[in-house]
Amino acid sequence: MPPALGLSSEISPRAREIHFRSLVVDTHTDTTQRLIFDDFDLGDRHADGSVDIPRLREGGVSAIFFAVWIRSTITGKPAVDRAFAQIDAIRGAVNRHPSDLVAAKTAGDIRRAHETGQIAVLTAVEGAHMMNGDLGILREFAARGVSYMTLTHVKNTDWADASTDKAAHNGLSDFGLETIAEMNRLGMIVDVSHISDKALCDVLAASKAPVLASHSSCYALCATPRNLTDDLIRALAARGGVMQINFHMGFLSQEFRDAEKAHPEFEEQMDAEARRRCGDNEACQLIEEDRLVREFIANGKLPRVEWTKILDHVDHAVKIGGIDHVGLGSDFDGAEMPYGMEDASRFPWITEGLLQRGYSESEIQKILGGNVLRLMQDVETTATNS
Repeated sequence: MPPALGLSSEISPRAREIHFRSLVVDTHTDTTQRLIFDDFDLGDRHADGSVDIPRLREGGVSAIFFAVWIRSTITGKPAVDRAFAQIDAIRGAVNRHPSDLVAAKTAGDIRRAHETGQIAVLTAVEGAHMMNGDLGILREFAARGVSYMTLTHVKNTDWADASTDKAAHNGLSDFGLETIAEMNRLGMIVDVSHISDKALCDVLAASKAPVLASHSSCYALCATPRNLTDDLIRALAARGGVMQINFHMGFLSQEFRDAEKAHPEFEEQMDAEARRRCGDNEACQLIEEDRLVREFIANGKLPRVEWTKILDHVDHAVKIGGIDHVGLGSDFDGAEMPYGMEDASRFPWITEGLLQRGYSESEIQKILGGNVLRLMQDVETTATNS
């Protein structure tokens, strides 16, 4: 597949050498849904989707976070039970491929996996509705190896406001603050992607440990409520946090975002067609939505978005927050990927692009994974000292 915007058709030897000896960490993928809904083996190379062991190897990925995701409309015990089932599915998939994969939770785990040539697989809970307002469930998540929890998904929880819902708590409630304190004590990373601006400010004020935006891009370049404003990027960085750039076309390109807003019927049509093709299979729906977006682009209904937009967001985040506070959280298997970054095998192009934009080797290694590893160590230290 040809790269975009004038880059050569091959990865340069310099980029390849840097990339494949670096720790490359992707902090957000939705591949877990395929483990639940499909007869899916991570060991096989698949023609659809974005993540499997062969493509992770080709992309030089050292560590990948699998999200436990359930729609925000599912709450109570059913949400808890489904969360535990997904956690078990992740661990089962890892256990089936011990030569390639290893379950991990800490920065040290990731480094040890890299030394042994294995890919570290970490678990994240995407949406605190799955803890059902129960700190005991939160502790059980931690005991089962969950590294981070996203405080909301698209809807508010009973104690935190989402960026895509009407505010109900003016940020975080008192129980929300209690939850942050418990996450700090447990050494669980607080993920602020999906939450409202006010809730993010409340988290920064309350958390003793730095926090992560696991898959968020820059509002200044694409004005969607899921992205971080410059003020929030600065505030996150000032507290030692890291923002991981999301690859979703609708979070990268203002032109794409404007076209979506101008034609809300497109989303309705694609959602209906994905459900027609997939039934109740949510993993299939997520992948079909990506295919449908490409069909709309091919028909001229939506603008094409190139993978180099990812580099634009990295550049902006580095300019605003600093080189120590930016990384990569793809949203593979859960969002519409830009052209040229369809799957995990394409990660080396990011290193190539960063080199061509003048980043040094040490700066590239921070973006690829060094920054999030530092954050993880800081969170672990905070828990130890609590």
